Amino acid sequence: MDLAIKIIFIVLFFAVTLYIGFYCRRKAMTSQDFVLGGRNVGPWLSAFAYGTSYFSAVVFIGYAGSFGYAFGVSAFWIGIGNALVGSFLAWAVLGRKTRIMTQHLNSSTMPDFFGKRFNSKALKIFASVIVFVFLVPYTAALYNGLSYLFAVTFSAQVPYWVWILIISVATGAYVIVGGLMSTAINSFIQGIIMLVGIALVVIFALQLNGGLQGSMEALANKENGGWQFVSMFGPDPVHLFFVVILTSLGCWGLPQMVGKFYSIKNEGQIRKGSIISTVFALIVAGGCYFLGGFGRLFAEAKSATIIPEIVAQLNVVIVAIVIVLVLAASMSTLSGLVHTSAATVTFDLIGTKKEVSEITKMKLLKIFVIVFIVVSAGLAAFQTYGPQELTKDIASLMGISWGAISGTFIGPFYYGLYWKKTTKASVYASFISGILISVVSLILSLTSVNAKLQANGILWFDFADSIYMGVLAMVLSFAIVPLVSIFTKKPENVDEIFACYQGNVVVPKVEVLVEDGKEKKSY
Repeated sequence: MDLAIKIIFIVLFFAVTLYIGFYCRRKAMTSQDFVLGGRNVGPWLSAFAYGTSYFSAVVFIGYAGSFGYAFGVSAFWIGIGNALVGSFLAWAVLGRKTRIMTQHLNSSTMPDFFGKRFNSKALKIFASVIVFVFLVPYTAALYNGLSYLFAVTFSAQVPYWVWILIISVATGAYVIVGGLMSTAINSFIQGIIMLVGIALVVIFALQLNGGLQGSMEALANKENGGWQFVSMFGPDPVHLFFVVILTSLGCWGLPQMVGKFYSIKNEGQIRKGSIISTVFALIVAGGCYFLGGFGRLFAEAKSATIIPEIVAQLNVVIVAIVIVLVLAASMSTLSGLVHTSAATVTFDLIGTKKEVSEITKMKLLKIFVIVFIVVSAGLAAFQTYGPQELTKDIASLMGISWGAISGTFIGPFYYGLYWKKTTKASVYASFISGILISVVSLILSLTSVNAKLQANGILWFDFADSIYMGVLAMVLSFAIVPLVSIFTKKPENVDEIFACYQGNVVVPKVEVLVEDGKEKKSY
């Protein structure tokens, strides 16, 4: 009976998802509609698409469990950082200017933005390669996160490879048929499922230990960790700070996140979208990390399976809802990554070599959606069933992909929007710096070299940890771009590009009059 309830929930979820994909097929007739939705996506759909791309099974299962176990209740700060810095400030700082300049440049992807903003096809190709290389393993992590949940909730009843196949086919189907609009509408529905699911899990999980107060008292017990795990900043505030920065500021440089600003209906919708995405992040991310903070009450050792182990103790209906929640989180993020990667290869790599017809572009977009899903699913399967000594390499690359992409793009993209004097050379410098730091981090982590900076018993920096190195890459990106730009030549067409910010704003039916120092509105 329990298995039947879980299957019913999953079948209903997939049925709705596929129906939306076919419903939106008429809105994806051209390559621009497929990628940007005609730049006509409203604030609710844009905000939910942003949020669901932000938070996936990796966050719900992997990060929330491991960081919650390490930091205790203070892991909630990660959710607050994701809401304020990763959502609200990202929309406030990048949203409007991204929407205006990308439309002015007729840019569809982040590599395309770099190519047109700095008048360099080589720069666009370089950025495209970075996107494709580092997004593939990041996508494989979504499948890996799902494996932990299904292993606990289904035991051996359903093999893991079956779930890989089902999720791959379903995601590929609605992305190929419906394009961006299908992805956006599905993300909205999937986001609602995530909001409801997180709230229910937190409430029912805390009840297992006598509610919030009982859970806090149990966690403070020495056997479960001690008072430091219920304190405001936890047992390791320095490490916590780096995690907050990486997971919050990091999304400013991720193409699958920033790309949501390209398609929003108009710049007037940015403020609404920022508020919606902030509330979404506070509930979803805050709920995940807050729940993970009580992981020591449910597991004896730090593990990515902590959250699934908590869920497995709940009512079967709640378990079924959580399964759908994680599926929704994973498929929404997966669709965003697939969409971004397919567009990058089609427009920025294939389209760079020669003129491609509209029909060919549509075919290529759909082909690369399939290719990207197959490669990602293959990596996930290899990581699960392959030799452990080999899969460790993939797992390490998964950890650095977020920091690598953002550490490469964040500085050039920000300054490219705001500063006329940003140069092509500075962008190359940031790209090279981010890649080198990522490679060094990966090598050190695989060789188990002790490269830590410690003082007074406090770990201040770990060169073998992708979290610390990811933050370092982002900080250097922000510093390298202005430094190199000072000594290199700025693009010749920069004044024309920035003219897009200087257009007149026309407000129909409303005229502001100034009379005796006071403003009066006439309608």
